[in-house]
Amino acid sequence: MNALCKLVAAVSLCVATSVAYAQDKVVYHLDGGLAQATKGVRNMRNHLDVDPKAQLVVVAHAEGVDFLMEGAKTTNNNQEFAALVGDLMNRGVKFEICEITLKNRNLKKEQFILGPTYTPSGVVRVANLQAREGYAHIKP
Repeated sequence: MNALCKLVAAVSLCVATSVAYAQDKVVYHLDGGLAQATKGVRNMRNHLDVDPKAQLVVVAHAEGVDFLMEGAKTTNNNQEFAALVGDLMNRGVKFEICEITLKNRNLKKEQFILGPTYTPSGVVRVANLQAREGYAHIKP
């Protein structure tokens, strides 16, 4: 019985240790325009300041793609999003733009800043990150 207790304690310690060192994975879901993106960028910076190893993916669709367009500016201090997105990308954040949105809004990839990648469907991508890859979902 004593050996069984030690085994259970050892397994519990291993599980607790692996959970403590697990890297958080979070999808930031942006579909609401420049005001939402302004809040989202601030949230992401704060997130990484507290947890620099967090794995963040931003999926933008509908009006959420607007902040990734050339010349887009924040709603609070009129700062260009391109520099803010570049800083976040340098910290490991990945940005993805919905191709269905491009088609529905007659937008071209050339209208967007360099760096983000494209996904066939933003909604499907968010769902897959959550259901299949274990990402937490944040919608600022």
